[in-house]
Amino acid sequence: MKLTVYLAGEIHSNWRSELRDKAAALKLPLEFVGPMENHERSDNIGEDVLGEQPNPILKDAAASQINNLRTGLLMKKADLVVALFGEKYKQWNTAMDASTAISLGKPLILIRPETHHHALKELSEKASVTVESVNQAMKVLSYIFEDGL
Repeated sequence: MKLTVYLAGEIHSNWRSELRDKAAALKLPLEFVGPMENHERSDNIGEDVLGEQPNPILKDAAASQINNLRTGLLMKKADLVVALFGEKYKQWNTAMDASTAISLGKPLILIRPETHHHALKELSEKASVTVESVNQAMKVLSYIFEDGL
């Protein structure tokens, strides 16, 4: 059995690579999908498709439509969603993606540091599992494939 995992969360750090590398080292049958990780490409996709926009607000709107299409399609096809809330960045997209996963009935592993406990308490209660690190999330993913005999 192979699972497709949507990796939601900020695109500024290497947490996705860390998770993918750990899954590969454990030879877990996982395929990873997620948002565009090239920040410049993500910000400019609207103008790349539609041409130069007259102002930054319309540039963001054009990019958002295409990025939301990508997110929606890939998340609907995913078997599971892992959403990371890190320490550094404002994480509106992560909150939106985690809420979308819950709305779609997708199992959700929420990664959030203890310092975000209070701010994310309601979301944590709706997630399938809440952990504090990428390592803990990997242990949960690994357990799915553990032979229980």
